[in-house]
Amino acid sequence: MAANTAFVARARTDARDQLVEADEPLAGLQLRNGGEIPGALVAPALLELVRKARAYRLKLARAIEAQDGEERVSAWVEVEPDNDGQGCVIAISNWQSSPAPELSSRDEAERDFAIIRQVSEFTARLGPDQEVLAADSECEELQALLGNMRDGIGLPWTDFVMLRGNSHEQPMHWRLLDGAELRVEGSERDWTAHFIPHGMPIAGSNGFELHLVAGQPIAEEPPVMPDDGTKGEKTLGIGREIAPVLRQPVSRIIANAETIRTQLAGPLAEEYANYAKDIASAGEHLLALIDDLTTLEMVEDEQFNPAPDDIDLADVARRAAGILGVRAQERGITVDAPKGDETAPAIGEFRRVLQILLNLLGNAIRYSPEGSHVWLRVEQDGKNARVIVADQGEGLDEEQQARVFVKFERLGRSGDGGSGLGLYISRRLAEAMKGSLEVESTKEQGARFILTLPSGS
Repeated sequence: MAANTAFVARARTDARDQLVEADEPLAGLQLRNGGEIPGALVAPALLELVRKARAYRLKLARAIEAQDGEERVSAWVEVEPDNDGQGCVIAISNWQSSPAPELSSRDEAERDFAIIRQVSEFTARLGPDQEVLAADSECEELQALLGNMRDGIGLPWTDFVMLRGNSHEQPMHWRLLDGAELRVEGSERDWTAHFIPHGMPIAGSNGFELHLVAGQPIAEEPPVMPDDGTKGEKTLGIGREIAPVLRQPVSRIIANAETIRTQLAGPLAEEYANYAKDIASAGEHLLALIDDLTTLEMVEDEQFNPAPDDIDLADVARRAAGILGVRAQERGITVDAPKGDETAPAIGEFRRVLQILLNLLGNAIRYSPEGSHVWLRVEQDGKNARVIVADQGEGLDEEQQARVFVKFERLGRSGDGGSGLGLYISRRLAEAMKGSLEVESTKEQGARFILTLPSGS
């Protein structure tokens, strides 16, 4: 760091870009924003600078801005990777703070409306007289209310709920109903009504958004203890219990992050847009993991049976190549798929075979060097049909080949978004269709994954 600069704070991060040490006033800013020490950096601009410095192994410096609920901060920051490459040293100078600008009443209202929309489990569009124009909800226990409202378009929304402690003729003025507690037939939870008025200069002159917000989360059912002598070793399946609950909020996080990244809501500094991109990418990886765990539960179910049919392995291979073609082009990889006149009749479930080939081809593209080739070839003998996915990657030694189909096995890889389940699931699917999935490889000479299924007519 420059010797002639008067730094007011120094800090250090680790290989995961976690803040492990910090002087004041940076430590205070980290804690006021909900962060911890040690913990993830919560100032997006500083996090982006640290990531770039560590990734490029370069000393970087720039002015950054940050804000918490109390003050707005600007400072000059220098970030330098440490000698062992496991983290960075941060030096901060010219730290200046000023009271955070107060939000206008309109800004505060928009912030509150955004929160209401996020936590709402039921939404209705009302006219100026609070008549129902449309309704929508994915909450299972509110489906009866949803159906009743959709059948009663034009009626006051209060006809479909039970307002607590209010016997006045309805509908009352919307300001009196904003925040009203109510009950909904078919739901054991308490609900609160929130209005978002539309129209100027008279609020509500163009109708309202009605949002119902629950006072408590959905009650969780206790785990069912097995009676097969396993003493509770079985766990609830993510597919039945957790995946439906996770998908919606994770998808919403991704959508909001993409809105920020693409600056649809307004201009944004580059480091904040990149931070939003990281959030969206992490969300997509989480969704992929949820899907993998859901499929894992399915293939490990003793009653799982694919729906076999007559398929053409060459056709499925061409479809997989088409789906992942853009990803391959981005890395300069050429995918050589079976020719249009090639066929390889087989017996299997089309979507499961496509799932296997997408996993095999996706791995080949991910782990092959840029500018290389990936081949999909089909073969057939009297009893079996095969499709082979071959690449020019680093290959697998004998020990790695023995472990590659093991559940959660990553072969030392990290940070690529994989779950270590793809090949395990693919082999289980192949075996469920009375086939097999094998690997042939030599270190430094690429790998060949061979999917074999019974021949078809």
